[in-house]
Formats: sequence, C-alpha cells, structure tokens
Amino acid sequence: MTNRWGWSVSSIVEAVTDELPPISHESERAPRHADEDWRDLFADLAAGRIDALDELYDAAAPSLYGLALWRTGSEEDAADVVQDVFVRVAEQGGRLAKVRNPRAWLLTVARRAAVDVTRRRGRRAADSLDDFPFLTAADDHGERLLDAAQVSTLLSALPDSSREVVYLKHYVGCTFAEIGDIVGVPKFTAASRYRNGIKKLRKLLEGDHEAR
Repeated sequence: MTNRWGWSVSSIVEAVTDELPPISHESERAPRHADEDWRDLFADLAAGRIDALDELYDAAAPSLYGLALWRTGSEEDAADVVQDVFVRVAEQGGRLAKVRNPRAWLLTVARRAAVDVTRRRGRRAADSLDDFPFLTAADDHGERLLDAAQVSTLLSALPDSSREVVYLKHYVGCTFAEIGDIVGVPKFTAASRYRNGIKKLRKLLEGDHEAR
C-alpha cells in the first residue's frame, strides 16, 4: 500500500528528535493556497461557475485525502471521503458564499466523513496499521526509506485523534485554533493532543533505537 501523495518523513523525524519541535507550515506535496484563493473559489462556485470545482479539487484534494488516510488507514476509505466531500461541495451551491474559512470547512467535512466511514465499516482485527506507510521518503536514499518505514510504524501506535492532529499541524500547517475547530475540541485540547502525540512518538523512537 503506497500513498497517492506521500508525506516526507523529515518533519516528523525532526519533531520527535529535537527538544523543541519545529513546525512545517506547508506540505511538500500539497502547497497551501492563500486564504483569499480558497474564498475566491468558493465565491465562484456559489455564483454557479462550476469550472472552479476542478481548481478547488487540485488545491484541496491532497490535504483532504491525507487527513482521511491518516484517520482511517485505508486508501479506499480515503478516496471515498474525498469524493463525499466534493459531492457535499457541489450540493451547497450559493451557501458556499457564507463560509468564512473554506479550507477549515473542507477539512472539517473530510474529518467527519472519515470518522463516519470508519464507524460504518469498523476496524477489523485483520486491518493492522503496523505496516501502513503513513510517511514516504522524499528520495530513494536507503536511510530515509528506513526512517519513513520506522516512523510510519510508530505512528500506527498513536490513537486516531492524536495522529490526525499531528498530520494537520505538520502537513497542512493548521494552527491549534484551526485544528480545534476542525476536530471539534478547544484549541488547548488540540495542542495537548499534539504534544502528547509527539511525546509518545519520541518515547517510541527512543525505545526502538534501544531495541536495535
């Protein structure tokens, strides 16, 4: 199973090995558009300019797919989530003009859809995430490939709620306030989930190194 868009391992490796985690404000595979660009696209769709849907898909699909993938651990489910989100967008029509933060709105819809699909299908015992590649190396260097596989395994040990916060912070560039809005918790809870997730990853990484 491979990621459709991969996410570089470097940001997470730095976060779990440095005392003060640096934050990557942009995904290497999904460039963040300015907020004005997202609002313009929503305004175009609200006005009936359907061709804007293709541009919105190009801008938003990688981040939505990534969030769904990190939440569900299933490429099939993640693809279904992205499709569901854009069906929802098409159904909104003129109401899209009232959305104040289109990017956060899209991520919220994607996250809710990912939670729903996971609940509907259930997590079967055979659906282990241990070998799921949450991360891919940005190049073919053997050490980076090993880092990606190693950290992917560690990420599978995190609760879904912590893993999605790590993704939103490192690969979408959301603030804790935005993350809180997306996942439905106060920003301080979002920050706590992130810090606890990074702390657990750090301990797991240290334990993995000692085991070697």
